[in-house]
Amino acid sequence: MSFRPTIAADAAAIEAALRAALTAPEPVVQAMAYAASGGKRLRGFLVLESARLFGLSNALPAACAVECLHAYSLVHDDLPAMDNDDLRRGLPTVHRKWDEATAILAGDALQTLAFEFLTDPALGPADRRIALVRGLARASGAEGMVLGQALDIAAETARTPLTLGEITRLQAGKTGALIRFSAEAGALMAGEDPAPLRTYATALGLAFQIADDILDVTGDPEKAGKKLGKDAAAGKATFVSLLGLDAARARATSLITEATAALAPYGTRAATLIEAAHFVVTRES
Repeated sequence: MSFRPTIAADAAAIEAALRAALTAPEPVVQAMAYAASGGKRLRGFLVLESARLFGLSNALPAACAVECLHAYSLVHDDLPAMDNDDLRRGLPTVHRKWDEATAILAGDALQTLAFEFLTDPALGPADRRIALVRGLARASGAEGMVLGQALDIAAETARTPLTLGEITRLQAGKTGALIRFSAEAGALMAGEDPAPLRTYATALGLAFQIADDILDVTGDPEKAGKKLGKDAAAGKATFVSLLGLDAARARATSLITEATAALAPYGTRAATLIEAAHFVVTRES
């Protein structure tokens, strides 16, 4: 099956599993369900497809874990103390639809739910589930996503714009770390060497962020489902502001070549992951 039907089927399976886990009527649970619905499900797809690479078909709880973690990060990223956004996926952000306190608590609870999903026995022996927990914790904490967010906030008050190296480090944490874990998850569940998938996902994550920076300049807000042009308005350094549009596009293309080359050990089994890499730099949202 090619990439688009695969990610669509994976997204539907993840959506159903999350909906089943978030049925309680309490406002915080309803806010969690709202925050975790929709989106491309690229990270969940990477979990499931990397598992299929090793013949595993039991990875849905790990895909749900990654999507819960990602949703939590978006809820908190949208808060007034962070990016102060009103729209996410074309809908009011959680703190706008409810309030800030509910948004904070919903994000907190989505984060803990992520690790609850990783305890599911379907994911394999205890040592492999522990490897998943450790990997997601590192990718999402002060060594990964949270570090990237902290660097991003600090950059807003810095006296000088970030350099290309500094932006690369920032985005390797804020965006890249969770993408990297998602692609490594299948190898961790299979007890195999994650190095080729780590190389693939490191390049993929950076290309994803460069594509985001390009969309912020050239994209359609309706297709993106959020306000665009905020980085330029705030004077933030981005891959586009430092490299220019043409060079940023060329860099993203080069990274996709690097990512797909890393999948050579898997042969034709990696065809869908290769398609996913090309999607990352051609998407409109």
